Amino acid sequence: MTVYETDVPGVGKKFEVELGGGERLVIVLHHDGKREVFHKDDPDADADRLFSLSGQRAREIGAILQGAYFQPVDMDSVDVPLGDAIIEWIDVADGSPLAGQTLADAKIRQRTGASVIAIQRDSETLPNPSPEDTIAAGDILVTLGTRDEQVAVEELVADDDG
Repeated sequence: MTVYETDVPGVGKKFEVELGGGERLVIVLHHDGKREVFHKDDPDADADRLFSLSGQRAREIGAILQGAYFQPVDMDSVDVPLGDAIIEWIDVADGSPLAGQTLADAKIRQRTGASVIAIQRDSETLPNPSPEDTIAAGDILVTLGTRDEQVAVEELVADDDG
């Protein structure tokens, strides 16, 4: 990762972070503690302002980004009691071919090997859904399966060619 640091007289410091593909994140730290965050599509483009933060809010968000509140783990190095299976939350978009189908009709387990262990709909969660339960656009399917099975579910939810 490349970071460019520049003094901005009367303002503070500017940092440009290369994101890849020519994109850059620009962060301006003002002397009064305010932070402004901008995005540039390429190094020569004008920056679009995304948001600004107080010094306190920036430190709080920075701590979250650093993992002070939650440290994700490398799933490839973790032993879990589910063996190779993992749990995923898969959004059912408006155009999903599964929207309107029952779990029985969708045949998710038969087609992918993964099991739907719950359906989240708005603020409700339907645990252990029955084959007669209907999948609706906007639902979140909570699925259990291997990584390959999870990919198959995501493809099935997005495109019903399988």
